[in-house]
Amino acid sequence: MKKDKRFRQGIFKPINSKKYIGKGDPTYRSGWELKFFRWADLNENILAWGSENIVIPYLNPLDSKVHRYFVDNFIIFKDKNGNKNKFIIEIKPSKQTKRPVKTKFKKQKTILYEQKMYIQNTAKWKAANAWAKKNHCKFLLITEKELNIKWRN
Repeated sequence: MKKDKRFRQGIFKPINSKKYIGKGDPTYRSGWELKFFRWADLNENILAWGSENIVIPYLNPLDSKVHRYFVDNFIIFKDKNGNKNKFIIEIKPSKQTKRPVKTKFKKQKTILYEQKMYIQNTAKWKAANAWAKKNHCKFLLITEKELNIKWRN
């Protein structure tokens, strides 16, 4: 299988390995995930973090079947008052967090794919919000804007 060279992927070696919750070293699937891993590893207010270690069942409305959603990240964050806060975090391009827009330049195949992904992702995020509420944590959807990264097309 040929690798897509547009995406940065690899194994991350944590400097603060005692903070990392997971088996082995985490795999990043984008430069954005790598930036998040570095931040979580080096941030003194992050007490613990993990990558794809929370699995949430969700109903995919496209096939009416239950699937497994591997949430990108999990962190335990100490706030300025010393309180521990738990977050499950998904990292996505901002354009994938909004309903797809049909344009005259997009191929029909592209439009259908974007719509399918949006429906599937919103089902995942709905399940993640419910899981987070039940497990006393918060679900965050982080984009390149929060990571302060310029989007390249």
